[in-house]
Amino acid sequence: MPIRYYIALKHPEKARGSEAAFSFSAHGAEEFAAQLQDALRSDGLFHRWRAAQAEPDAVDPGLGATDPAATVKGEQHDLQIDLVAVTSIPGSVFRHRLRLLAGNAWELRDVSSA
Repeated sequence: MPIRYYIALKHPEKARGSEAAFSFSAHGAEEFAAQLQDALRSDGLFHRWRAAQAEPDAVDPGLGATDPAATVKGEQHDLQIDLVAVTSIPGSVFRHRLRLLAGNAWELRDVSSA
């Protein structure tokens, strides 16, 4: 069942993961939404991250879950960017992807059934 996640990037310029290779490079609401949507729909980010691990074969393959139907919309509100993601990816995988993309500079505001 798809879940709707409401995410706030209060300081979008700080919404960067610890590794530039996996991090957001976006500068506007639409770009952040597009990059997150791609990370949910495809396994490219997961495979790049997995290959960088000390023991790639030991990585839980469940972290590579994808949802080709995932959607993400972004809106700019003053300096804050709000993202609404709808996906059937498990919550733990969703949070892992956001940590790779944005580090700790994101806030989960709400979750609801889609």
